[in-house]
Amino acid sequence: MRPMNAGDMQLLEGARKAAENAYCPYSNFPVGAVVETECGSFSGCNIENTSYSLGVCAERVAIHTAIAAGARTISRLAVSCRGAKESDPVSTRMPCGACRQVIAEFLPVDAEVVIDGVGVWRVTELLPNAFRLP
Repeated sequence: MRPMNAGDMQLLEGARKAAENAYCPYSNFPVGAVVETECGSFSGCNIENTSYSLGVCAERVAIHTAIAAGARTISRLAVSCRGAKESDPVSTRMPCGACRQVIAEFLPVDAEVVIDGVGVWRVTELLPNAFRLP
C-alpha cells in the first residue's frame, strides 16, 4: 500500500460522486466506484435489494458497466465508502471478497486500487493467490 497522490484524489472524486447515486435504503451505507479503461471512465454505485444477496457492490457495477461498454483493459479502480466514519476501522472501507475476485479477473495484478481513507493497493495485495482457471 502507498499513500494517495493528486492523481489518485482526482480519480477518487469520481467515486465519491458515484456514491451519490447509491440505492442503499437497508444499510444506509452509500458506496461509489470508478474505473479507468481504454474506452474512458465508468462509474458504479452499490444497489441494494430487499433480498440481500441480490444486491450489487459499487466496484462490480463499475467493472461490469465498463465491460458491457466494450472495455477490455481496466487500468485503475477507485472506491469510496461515503458512509464510513473517520473512527470506523479500515476494514469497513475495503472491497468485499466477491469484489476482490472480480477485480482480480478484470484488472492486471499490478493495477492500482485507490481506496478512500485507506490508500492505494495493488490488486495482488488485495487478493494474493486469486482463483484463476488455467
